[in-house]
Amino acid sequence: MGYKILTKCPVCNSKLKVTKLRCSCCNTIIENEFELSKFAYLSAEQLEFVEVFLRSRGNIKDVEKEMGISYPTVRSKLDDVILALGYSLNKKPKISNKEVLDMLEKGEISPEAALKAIKEGELLE
Repeated sequence: MGYKILTKCPVCNSKLKVTKLRCSCCNTIIENEFELSKFAYLSAEQLEFVEVFLRSRGNIKDVEKEMGISYPTVRSKLDDVILALGYSLNKKPKISNKEVLDMLEKGEISPEAALKAIKEGELLE
């Protein structure tokens, strides 16, 4: 009977490394320090979310429906997984009204984009 691999130390909660592999057919044993996938360190809840997200092909409405959660909760769970995998969240930088007006004056953005940026406080691409 196989057990789920432990990825966190039960004493200090740091990441564990695999150091021994055994073939279940011929019993060959290989010892070394092996890296686990980033996904191995996700919690059970995070893995469940990733599975639902992938099955839904990234369609947030489908994730909402299947998990019975709201749009903001889906976004929050997605952000949590992104951070757990070691990536940063690329939040759009805030932009001042003066910067927006300067860009509009130079013709770098359309009047519609300028209005939207002023209303929302960020410049959308």
